[in-house]
Amino acid sequence: MSNPASINTRIVEALYCEALVLSEEVRAAFAPAAQPADHAVDEDLARVALSAEGLRTTTRMMHATAWLLNHRARLRGEISDLQPRRQGRLSPATVQGEPALADLLPPGAALVAEATRHFCERLLRLDRAWQMACPAATGAIARLHERLAAQQATRGAV
Repeated sequence: MSNPASINTRIVEALYCEALVLSEEVRAAFAPAAQPADHAVDEDLARVALSAEGLRTTTRMMHATAWLLNHRARLRGEISDLQPRRQGRLSPATVQGEPALADLLPPGAALVAEATRHFCERLLRLDRAWQMACPAATGAIARLHERLAAQQATRGAV
């Protein structure tokens, strides 16, 4: 496996453009007017599945876009590196869907929901690599642990 790419302006801008296109696809796929009624399945259950997955998919893209906007701001010097490290992490829960509902979705909506999951998985890998690339950005608790370990080592040496 190759080394992960660092987060740079070109990557963030390309991903941001992709996120905007994908967000528009989500809007179109989950718009009520775009969904034909399928009488082969219970309509109420299908509507609930469509609403639930639409909300989940929209939220997934909102988190992805917010993550990208944080990194755009960081790369432009508008915020510090510390801010996205503390508050800008993506959660693996963002990627999860509800497999039981996928069968009830119209094919177009199911494809778009799956595409958003794959997109967020890519962002998660990039986020993890970025978080791991700079271990010097330790938090206050880690620094406290280091100080306590150093004090304990000097007491043991006395």
